[in-house]
Amino acid sequence: MMTARRLDAADAAVIIAGAREKATEIGVPMCIAITDEGGNLVAFERMDGGKVTSITIAIDKSFTASGAKKATHEYGEASQPGAPAYGIASAIGGRLMVVAGGLPVAVDGEVVGGIGISSGTPGQDLEVAKAGVAAFLDSL
Repeated sequence: MMTARRLDAADAAVIIAGAREKATEIGVPMCIAITDEGGNLVAFERMDGGKVTSITIAIDKSFTASGAKKATHEYGEASQPGAPAYGIASAIGGRLMVVAGGLPVAVDGEVVGGIGISSGTPGQDLEVAKAGVAAFLDSL
């Protein structure tokens, strides 16, 4: 039998608050998704002005980061033509994201969930995701 550590609703609120603060600071309203270690949605916020098209993207970035236990931009680099993971974006029903903005959340080296951000540029999405993770880790 295994015991799983995962993000709960209170953890997700801390992560979302950190991400929201950074998104507000840079002036880009975001869609923010938090998943548990298995990629299941724990919490979601669409900031006022966050793109409707970014809802699913943010959720799937978080799903990818927590389920695969790696940052989505790492898949982006590895999924280009000629690279080892070319074509992987079509995996798991097209939910696997290869654009920056999805990060795993790890505690003591164990992935306990993920964050997915969408509505800005890939760089902005990643910056906001990092802020959300940092806010959570600072709260521990």
